[in-house]
Amino acid sequence: MNLLVTNIHHLVNVRTESKLLFGKELAELPVIENAFLRIQDGLIKEWGEMSSVGTHGSLAEEMIDAKGASVLPTWCDSHTHLVFAASREDEFVDKIKGLSYAEIAAKGGGILNSAKKLQKASEDELFDQAWKRLTELMHLGTGAIEIKSGYGLTVDAELKMLRVIKRLKERSSIPVKATFLGAHTYPLEFKEYHQGYIDQIIHDMLPRIAGEKLADYIDVFCEEGFFSPEETETICRAGMQYGLKAKIHANQLNLSGGTETGVKLGALSVDHLETMDTSAIEALAGSKTIGTLLPTAAFFLRMPFQPARTLLDKGCAIALASDYNPGSSPSGNMNLVVSMSCTGMKLLPEEAINAATLNGAYAMELGEELGSITPGKKANLIFTKPLPSIAYLPYAFGTNLIEKVMINGDFI
Repeated sequence: MNLLVTNIHHLVNVRTESKLLFGKELAELPVIENAFLRIQDGLIKEWGEMSSVGTHGSLAEEMIDAKGASVLPTWCDSHTHLVFAASREDEFVDKIKGLSYAEIAAKGGGILNSAKKLQKASEDELFDQAWKRLTELMHLGTGAIEIKSGYGLTVDAELKMLRVIKRLKERSSIPVKATFLGAHTYPLEFKEYHQGYIDQIIHDMLPRIAGEKLADYIDVFCEEGFFSPEETETICRAGMQYGLKAKIHANQLNLSGGTETGVKLGALSVDHLETMDTSAIEALAGSKTIGTLLPTAAFFLRMPFQPARTLLDKGCAIALASDYNPGSSPSGNMNLVVSMSCTGMKLLPEEAINAATLNGAYAMELGEELGSITPGKKANLIFTKPLPSIAYLPYAFGTNLIEKVMINGDFI
């Protein structure tokens, strides 16, 4: 089907060519005002100002009047834990009472809590819950998503999670990327025998995951009390032998060495980065690894926000993602992520939108398919309610400004 969309107030992130953006480049957000957009067979074909569209479209075109909506690429959420069995609002109350993330984990909460519940849930139960969440996120403007395992922590439960993600991939109309995060924490039985669990990941989990083609990436929680830089490197290199690229949880709670380890490994991204020093920043700035920032996790844990301005000033490539999970970021609303990145990390609206669309796409190796209004890319688009300016999108953080969402040229 061929579509002609007319009377677009702002057509956002219009680019003839697509590339990962570094540093100051994120402040450049090309916008056409009073625009049209042509879509052919679910892909973006061409655009321009309304004055150049002509008085009539092709006879084969369906006409859509945007009626002053702004149109931008859908959000590309490159870091989530969407598959989980139950919420953890009891721990939310514990945090209010003053317990830290580490203290909650030490008493059997946190990741181990989620793992215990997930191990008891059936694959169908997990799929039904995750499908509902994914559908809700699509209506909030998410047009591509990465989902991690890591709440299984046994061979069978990790495989169960990844099979659920594979089913989401097969059913969903948006791209879904799967990440194996068996190294999320140590199960209780391996608390004093780390090498035993690492061996299980390498020798029992990875061969079966590769055999069933269940993952695109491998991830490790590189953090004090979890996995050391040396353990992280060992696990990632084992995954890389099966063709899984690295994406690392780095520098969330401490200066863990995760950023430097990720850069050393040529990781696609290092994610979190709440706790950074000169060494970590310079390592990231001198690489092609993307720094994925998760502001809603910092907000929910009442931690300092990531040093986004410093990262950009040093020339880093950054992306934004939701970290949707039941413990530290129980929301996948990327509109809130974009707004919070402006208020909490002092990103310009242009920088935030680029980080949540184009660079988010590159953080899932989807930069040639999504993230900008570029010929040949998928017509995964957000149509907003009328906006006075693009800055109004993160400014009005308490209002749902999305009118409708298009995936592959069709409204959902």
